[in-house]
Amino acid sequence: MSVRMERVNQLLRQEISELIWRQMNDPRLSGVLSITEVVTSSDLSSARVYVSIMAEPEEQSVALQALASASGFLHRSLRLRVKLRRVPELRFVLDASIQHGSDLLQSIDALTHPSGPHPS
Repeated sequence: MSVRMERVNQLLRQEISELIWRQMNDPRLSGVLSITEVVTSSDLSSARVYVSIMAEPEEQSVALQALASASGFLHRSLRLRVKLRRVPELRFVLDASIQHGSDLLQSIDALTHPSGPHPS
């Protein structure tokens, strides 16, 4: 990936995060949500926005639907905020890596610090 595309992806990630937290008041976005990565096509026609949502699977699905329904609003807002020749259409994708890491750490913690009666 070129340096320019990395900068564009980083810019979009920052701006989308800012818009979600400052402009959107959707109650479906109640869990801990973070934009982990943006991958833009080389022609800037589309971008996959990877989102980590720390919530139950049902709540994750609802939050992804809320983001998908807000993609038009986010696209229009990005056009006003960023100086790009073309602002990509956004497609939100669940990124489970943070949740998976958290689950793994809990499993390791449970193995190293077993809960139960301590031997005397």
